[in-house]
Amino acid sequence: MEDIEDLLVGSGGAPPGFRLPLNAVGVNPRKKNKAKPSKVSQMNDPPKIPGTQTIYVKTFGCSHNQSDSEYMAGQLSAFGYAISDNPEEGDLWLINTCTVKNPSQSAMNTLITKCKSAKKPLVVAGCVPQGSRDLKELEGVSIVGVQQIDRVVEVVEETLKGHEVRLLNRKTLPALDLPKVRKNKFVEILPINVGCLGACTYCKTKHARGHLGSYTVDSLVERVKTVIADGVREIWLSSEDTGAYGRDIGVNLPILLNAIVAELPPDGSTMLRIGMTNPPFILEHLKEIAAVLCHPCVYSFLHVPVQSGSDAVLTAMNREYTVSEFRTVVDTLTELVPGMQIATDIICGFPGETDEDFSQTVNLIKEYKFSQVHISQFYPRPGTPAARMKKVPSTIVKNRSRELTSVFEAFTPYNGMEGKVERIWITEIATDGIHLVLIVAPETILGTSAIVKITSVGRWSVFGEVLETLPQVNVKMAPDKVSNQEKHSPCSNQYESCACSKEPEPCSCGPDICGGQIKLDKCTVSKNDSPMENRASKNPIHWFIRKRRNHAQKKVENDNALGIENEQDWAPGGWGFVDRALLVGIFVSFLMIVAVIMHLEFRTLLSK
Repeated sequence: MEDIEDLLVGSGGAPPGFRLPLNAVGVNPRKKNKAKPSKVSQMNDPPKIPGTQTIYVKTFGCSHNQSDSEYMAGQLSAFGYAISDNPEEGDLWLINTCTVKNPSQSAMNTLITKCKSAKKPLVVAGCVPQGSRDLKELEGVSIVGVQQIDRVVEVVEETLKGHEVRLLNRKTLPALDLPKVRKNKFVEILPINVGCLGACTYCKTKHARGHLGSYTVDSLVERVKTVIADGVREIWLSSEDTGAYGRDIGVNLPILLNAIVAELPPDGSTMLRIGMTNPPFILEHLKEIAAVLCHPCVYSFLHVPVQSGSDAVLTAMNREYTVSEFRTVVDTLTELVPGMQIATDIICGFPGETDEDFSQTVNLIKEYKFSQVHISQFYPRPGTPAARMKKVPSTIVKNRSRELTSVFEAFTPYNGMEGKVERIWITEIATDGIHLVLIVAPETILGTSAIVKITSVGRWSVFGEVLETLPQVNVKMAPDKVSNQEKHSPCSNQYESCACSKEPEPCSCGPDICGGQIKLDKCTVSKNDSPMENRASKNPIHWFIRKRRNHAQKKVENDNALGIENEQDWAPGGWGFVDRALLVGIFVSFLMIVAVIMHLEFRTLLSK
């Protein structure tokens, strides 16, 4: 079937939220071999009113795909459709696909087969139909292209009527202010651009997402303002390559980052996470990006794929950088950003990879001991140059993947954190028990920040006790206030956790090992307050002293930062006038209460 163009001449389609009539959308009525239902069956099973059905949404792939699904779910929900993650409940299935790896596409094929067997209406979106529109599995299926997600309501409605609809032509970027149903209400996945400037020989994504197309700085800043007002606590910048942002419209990533950071609440209640960036496009902006990563409201985390530790393999991949340049990125950011965490990707068994090439990759990972490594076996993607290259035998590829995984799993990135006090951001409930900090706390703590004492560590997890929740407080001490021990810890200072967030697609090496994503373990949620908070509430004198001490410490730090000498340390002999007056007031009040009680007891005795 040929791709069907929009039929509204000169209009560019309908505005978001406006339903087009049937003749305004390219459709192909499906041929039905079965006999027409009888009048009796039609009366007993009347058609549902459009907009009242339930849509099952399934997403494969990266955070950009997740954002697209949230936008499509938002538009469908705005028109009255119910959104479900249970396939049995769905009157129609909407599958958003990923073409990066064979397993993702195989899972898509299995789901499509299951949907067809259940005789459910089906709409397929995402990179697979956009990049491989002639796949046999997509025959007779309605399709929404990656730049047509603002038309999903029309496609769904026509598909429910029995029509096949295909919208694959690329056009202007979808608006950022479309309705959205976030999978996590505290996390906004914000696409800053689509496509990329690279030409990697193994990559199929560019076939789908195309050449670089960036949103304007103003439109992204407006979106940031909107989601902060909505109560979002984390903003993830997402794209196929964030480092390439703006090169098509005359700006660059540091310009965007500084504009966004200027809109973030200074109390750290909403944090920014910068998405994946390839080395070539940040080399010239390393110092500017490092300055942004040092900002109190930006996680000190960056995902920089290296893919191989061999220059020969990188050349065959057409990655457009060398291992030395990758080292420059890692070394510079690590030097300039306290507590910097870098995640990377490795492809094992790329065509032509020798034992020596692989040994260089292993040595690179051992040297840097990255806390998060995505390890993949090479998968030839149809239509890419690498698919035509001579393959490494599959047994060797699997052995190399296992060896590198064993090397990575031998790292102990969280050792030495016991007893440390860190600031964390709590945005969702964890159920798999593998994320960095797991805490026992009531569910009401979601969407807040907290001071946590690390009580124990494991290979994949750190466990902590909540000392204090912080709805709104200042973050990050000045760099010169961070001790050497704190600088070498996974976090920048005693009141800041590291910065990493889990991608919707898990790491191929097993559990996601994020440098600092904070989760709430649902299995250990307690409806009671933490023991520390209970003890503080039962002893008001201790509570008062702790609060005054914190206040004094902050004042000393602020004075030192301003160059003001202050010789008074926090000690009973160094209390100021206000401290003494408050304590005297508490003591006098206590004496008055005792006197009143004694007076009442004396009067009671006299009355007898």
